[in-house]
Amino acid sequence: MLISSQRFLQYLQVERNASDLTIKSYREDLEALIEYLMDLNDGRIPIPSEVTTLDLRGYLAAMTEAKYAGATIARRLASLRSFFRFGQRDGFATENPAKPLPNPGSERNRPHVLSTREIGMLLQAPPRADVFGIRDRAILETMYSAGLRVSELVGLNIGDLHGETVLVRGKGKKERKAFVGPFAVKALKSWFPFRREVLFGQVNAIGQSVPSQSKRRRPTSDTPETPIFLNKFGGRLTTRSVDRMIEKYVKQTGLDDKTSPHTLRHSFATHLMDNGADIMSIKELLGHANIVTTQIYIHLSTANLKRIYEKAHPRAR
Repeated sequence: MLISSQRFLQYLQVERNASDLTIKSYREDLEALIEYLMDLNDGRIPIPSEVTTLDLRGYLAAMTEAKYAGATIARRLASLRSFFRFGQRDGFATENPAKPLPNPGSERNRPHVLSTREIGMLLQAPPRADVFGIRDRAILETMYSAGLRVSELVGLNIGDLHGETVLVRGKGKKERKAFVGPFAVKALKSWFPFRREVLFGQVNAIGQSVPSQSKRRRPTSDTPETPIFLNKFGGRLTTRSVDRMIEKYVKQTGLDDKTSPHTLRHSFATHLMDNGADIMSIKELLGHANIVTTQIYIHLSTANLKRIYEKAHPRAR
């Protein structure tokens, strides 16, 4: 099964052009199944054609007993369906034992969304007098304005920005154009002069000027491939760095601790829906491959409309 798994992952990379993150998720899902099957077979890894639907029912039951989230179980089951479907095509599986299994009860959590007032609190949190506070404000404004995933944000290069549009590399290495509104453009313009100072080592980790003799070795030019958002050493920010930065401002503002980088993307889509944007346009702006993924925001918007109705209609209370 290990060899079959490698063939499947190679297929995802080469033929499906899947992103590194997607391949990592599939690999982890398959490794979790293999670990379970080894326990079931006294340390022996069965070949894919030996795996039965009964085995997989036991695997799902074990995850349920371990209190895995329904969304996690559903994702792992989807991974197994894809793996065995590939196996049928590739000849190492005669049937798809995952196909008959139903998804766990629909308990998909609604995404956490901030109100426009809460978004304003978060965007105003970074200090204006600090180099990295100015950077953080530009990051938050850009994420919310363009509805970016955190991986898309840290992947932005200076050559990707063209006025009020930005070229985004999304999941599966697909490219799309996103829009940055006037607030984000203003925040970026405030960051750019300091960005060059950070890039060339003219400020230290806390944003203070440093003498030339103590500067680290830095780039000598700013190319189109240089990141827009830099860490204190002049390199590309990581997704974990952005996670920590947002966590800091969430605590500072007293917002719900469920707020994460992806909350800005959820809020972007929900606020568009609340203000009349159609779902197909939101799908394109988010870079979703499937309209089903976008439909969650219909339910969120409907819930918001219901609250407005109950508050405003004289016969609704």
